This record gives sequence, C-alpha cells and structure tokens, in this order.
Amino acid sequence: MCCSLALVHSSLVNLWRIPLETAPDAELESVYSSLGAPVAVYGHIHKPFVRRMPGITVANSGSAGFSYDGDSRASYLLLDGLGVTIRRVEYDMEAECRALQQSGLPRADWVAQIIRAARYMAPS
Repeated sequence: MCCSLALVHSSLVNLWRIPLETAPDAELESVYSSLGAPVAVYGHIHKPFVRRMPGITVANSGSAGFSYDGDSRASYLLLDGLGVTIRRVEYDMEAECRALQQSGLPRADWVAQIIRAARYMAPS
C-alpha cells in the first residue's frame, strides 16, 4: 500500500459516478480500493458515513454546512491512525442563511432552504 489515507472528492474514474452511502460493499471496494490506501475518504454526496470492510475503510466526510442527511449540524471526520469517526457540530445556521440571503448570490433563497432542511431539494 502506498499510503495510509486517500482523500478524493468523488472517484478517480468518473466525477459523476459516486457511490451513495447505501452502496454495497463490493461497489465501494471497486471504486476506492485502487487508491491503494487502507482508508479512503470522499465527499460529494454530503452524507457522512464510515464503512469498515476487510482491507479498506471507506468514509464520507459529509458537509460542514450543506448536509443532505437531515442533520443540519456541520459534519467532519476525525482520523486517528486508521480510526475514522464522524463528528457533528452545532453552528448558527440562521446567521449563515441570513448572510447568504443578503449576499446577492443567485438562488440564495433556495440554498438557504436546503441548509435549513439538511436535504437536497430541487429548485422551485
């Protein structure tokens, strides 16, 4: 193995073929074992999880402020050697949404809805 941790945004082969947290072990292994590390961490799906399998642990870091798993707290991973733990932190989500809506960014109201719900929703 080349290193103890591989960190990618999605996958090496296809930026849009990203396993969900419900993916079977075989799919996670086929996508991330080629990274050659005992721990593979990715993002993109905004849903934190840790899956330990023989030879590899695959984890998703979630999102620091744009969760899609129904939990609006910020999510991050604590890595301690080969140990991987999901951590959640409360933050002032309403202050973030107010700042976003005052920013003048396009679709700020829609993004604020997603932040509050902690779930993806299509724009209306």
